[in-house]
Amino acid sequence: MARHSRLEVLSAALEQRILPIFNAADAASAIAVVEACAQAGARVVEYTNRGPGAYEVFRALSAHVATARPDVMLGAGTILDGPTAALFIAADSDFIVAPTLSGEVAAICNRRAVPYLPGCFTPTEVSEAQALGCELIKLFPQAAIDGPAWLESVLRPMPWSRLVPTGCPSDAATLRRWFAAGAAAVGVGPDIFTPARLAGRDIPGMVQALRAVLEVARDPAV
Repeated sequence: MARHSRLEVLSAALEQRILPIFNAADAASAIAVVEACAQAGARVVEYTNRGPGAYEVFRALSAHVATARPDVMLGAGTILDGPTAALFIAADSDFIVAPTLSGEVAAICNRRAVPYLPGCFTPTEVSEAQALGCELIKLFPQAAIDGPAWLESVLRPMPWSRLVPTGCPSDAATLRRWFAAGAAAVGVGPDIFTPARLAGRDIPGMVQALRAVLEVARDPAV
């Protein structure tokens, strides 16, 4: 079961404002990423369920977090169906993320009091996700549109929505544009947890890159 409560995870994510997202093909590389996130000051981290052996990597990563980094809130992403959600929740995932919206996944997460961040692309999907109890909603695919303009448009009639674009470039200008548009948080990762840094388990490099992103999010002017 999840190690942290729904309220703890949601509050930490909203405070952090940056959601590090990554995938690694082996447990050692995944542990290196989580160590980098923890050292940089990120407590809420998402591992994506992609590729052969992803579940086994997540289990090893979850075991490491439980003993070495108990303050880290580790979530599982790319969860498309109820059985997979239940599997990762049983492996102590603190939250569930998806590129899609599933009532089945929402019901399982609600029964376990686990946050569910579904992917939505229209105001109707956002509203349906909210009806299913989703507090944070992923904007996906943000790269297909002028994302900040979309976000502003949705928030005008639905200002209570907490929207999280993901897969975003982590440069300061892009992040400021998202936050100015009203993003509750921004998911980053590809240009921080690069293939070279993952292959070399370059914790210092990942720490430096992520700290710069977190500093932008902490800026009171943003």
